[in-house]
Amino acid sequence: MHSSLLINGQPLPALIFGTSGLGNLFVSISEQEKTSIVKECIRCSPGMTVFDTAGKYGAGLALETLGAALKELQADRSEIIISNKLGWYRTELKTPEPLFEPGVWKDLQHDAVQRISYQGIIECFEQGNELLGGFIPQMVSVHDPDEYLARAKDTKHRARLYDDILQAYQALFDLKEKGLVAAVGIGAKDWRVLQQVAGDIPLDWMMVANSLTVFTHPPELLSFIEAQDKKGVHVINSAVYHSGFLLGSDYFDYHKLDRSLPGDAPYFEWRDRFFRICADHQVKPAEACLSFGLQVRGVRSVAVNTTKATRVSENFRMLDKVIPPAFWEQLWTAE
Repeated sequence: MHSSLLINGQPLPALIFGTSGLGNLFVSISEQEKTSIVKECIRCSPGMTVFDTAGKYGAGLALETLGAALKELQADRSEIIISNKLGWYRTELKTPEPLFEPGVWKDLQHDAVQRISYQGIIECFEQGNELLGGFIPQMVSVHDPDEYLARAKDTKHRARLYDDILQAYQALFDLKEKGLVAAVGIGAKDWRVLQQVAGDIPLDWMMVANSLTVFTHPPELLSFIEAQDKKGVHVINSAVYHSGFLLGSDYFDYHKLDRSLPGDAPYFEWRDRFFRICADHQVKPAEACLSFGLQVRGVRSVAVNTTKATRVSENFRMLDKVIPPAFWEQLWTAE
């Protein structure tokens, strides 16, 4: 799989490691396990190891943990690429639970606030570098511009918020011009916002989260991804398991679902059918999700997250899994 984006003179690999687990997403894991995860990611990578992180992950905990682990492991800096999605700034925790995303992150000692503006992004970049312990990300982006725009009260307000995003990108391109970072991108869940930003900003890379999966893949999005690839944008597909829901958890895109609720029941029904078809063809649900996520035309890498070091090598093995055509036929027919 080739790539148009080169960092340190090398193309990005097919498998990128998300670090939300290092920030205690849904579950708190030990420092030892976190270091083991980072160690396994480096050990299993055939060359460059890419970590995708963000100030939002555990209010900076993922950044801090990643930096500490890399230092402890004496990682070769020339073989490590860090992508830091910027826009959330660590603040003091003044309430029993952090306010920035309640119920999602466990055992945090800090809170976070969103700072999307020229100065805000520079502050997030500088704080991120401190938390990483001096490791400087080569890839940067504005994180969750879709969530930022979702706060808009009306069209005029949305236009002002969008201007904040454009200012934030000016900051990122200034960092790139100074040689402080190598590539500017975007990470978002709402692909329509990806489309709008990509129309105004010359992006190097794009992370599509929660919206390009075996469960959901609208034709308009497929066309958009292919068009971005042709423009030379490196497309990374992220959250192909929908926060683990497609593997059996109750969380779908960071929200807990309940099978007994009429609005949630269809999700479980789809998953039940998906599991049955997987069993029929002796395909693990994770294998199907990862395979589909990477096979979409225009996708160059897929980002996966784990809270268990033993899963890292499994993720690499799954890349080579050949899914029988009959599996896809049955799955799409069932739709």
